[in-house]
Amino acid sequence: MLELDELLAIFNEEKTLTMDEEAALTCNYYSQEAQKITCELNNKYHDFDEIRELFSKLIGKQVSDDFRVFPPFTTDFGKNIHLGKNVFINSGCRFQDQGGIYIGDNVLVGHNVVLATLNHDENPKKRGNLIPAPIKIGNDVWIGSNVTILSGVTIGEGAIVAAGAVVTKNVAENTVVGGVPARYIRDIRMD
Repeated sequence: MLELDELLAIFNEEKTLTMDEEAALTCNYYSQEAQKITCELNNKYHDFDEIRELFSKLIGKQVSDDFRVFPPFTTDFGKNIHLGKNVFINSGCRFQDQGGIYIGDNVLVGHNVVLATLNHDENPKKRGNLIPAPIKIGNDVWIGSNVTILSGVTIGEGAIVAAGAVVTKNVAENTVVGGVPARYIRDIRMD
């Protein structure tokens, strides 16, 4: 089995993880660990302090005292989520964080948002391999309900992603995007 630092190095260097027996064993181990923690988070009432404690355990680092998440929340890894201050994640969100999810300060994440940092090889014989790329969300971003953000996307500071959007490309700061696939709608009014 790979050590966590070795696995994170592969993911954070955006190298393809060949899904051999050792990689599968490692991924399954961390997936089951994340499932145990999120099962506890999602299936029992917890006050905000308890939620922050569970989320800190899930991601392997302390979250700030102003962090809030409304369960249910799921992730299939957990160890590559990085949170700024004053982050709010609404209920029903799903983070596939192997490739890295970086969320800045003062970010609002709406209901049922999916952040997906993995792709697979197009070749059917290699399709089980994991191709990671990070999602980076700048400070003061608002992501509407039912948004999907795909691997390798950066959302610029102050941007708004409209509800239901599928974001496949970078979003400029202080802009509004929406649609499938997401397209520029307008600049944000700063009056």
